[in-house]
Amino acid sequence: MSRTSTKVFALEVMGRHAGWMTAACALAAEQEGDAPHVLLLPELPFHEERFLKKVQQAVERCGYCVIAVSEGIKRPDGEFLSASGVKDAFGHTQLGGVAPMITNLIAAKLGHKCHWAVADYLQRSARHIASQTDVDQAYAVGRAAVEFAIAGRNAVMPAIRRISDSPYRWDIIEAPLSAVANQEKLLPPEFISADGFAITDAARRYLGPLIVGEAFPPFKNGLPEYVRLQNVAAPKRLTRQFAV
Repeated sequence: MSRTSTKVFALEVMGRHAGWMTAACALAAEQEGDAPHVLLLPELPFHEERFLKKVQQAVERCGYCVIAVSEGIKRPDGEFLSASGVKDAFGHTQLGGVAPMITNLIAAKLGHKCHWAVADYLQRSARHIASQTDVDQAYAVGRAAVEFAIAGRNAVMPAIRRISDSPYRWDIIEAPLSAVANQEKLLPPEFISADGFAITDAARRYLGPLIVGEAFPPFKNGLPEYVRLQNVAAPKRLTRQFAV
């Protein structure tokens, strides 16, 4: 095995406390041995020895190892692995980049050449790789929000309700903000593999339908052609303040 070529790649994914996006990375693995080989989820504590063993096994079996790591993975004592020591305006600990930390660890302990990357805003606004399901649900939620506002509904928000997995069916319902705001929806234990480094078939059944369907935006001169909003303010209609 050559030590001059990259053996390990780590992609840092958003997820301070919930590992949904990291779990979704596993959908790229369609058959045994496909990347990513290791998931690091914030729902579980990070154990260095077990992690390094898993990485080495992947390198020996596949010749390389790809890792998807949540920005918010924690040590067994509950401290963020990449805590910078700085707080944001809301009092949250700012995280300082976990991908370089774990690749440095791998290089030091296992001797493998590593590379890392952060998806950053691609995770928030990459419309050109949105699925048709993404687009359909985004339009449906936006339309419902406007309808709720016109109807004078207060302290509520549109929510997507899953009706069935196969075929995938869903609708939009009204959810009270009190049941949503400042609430975290963590990966359920049944979605995480026994060793903690992968997802289960139940998770694949849940996540799989969300990436179905190609919905490419129009392109112009090799670049996506996005709609430019006029941003004209609507006339004020509310006559009093509403408590949330």
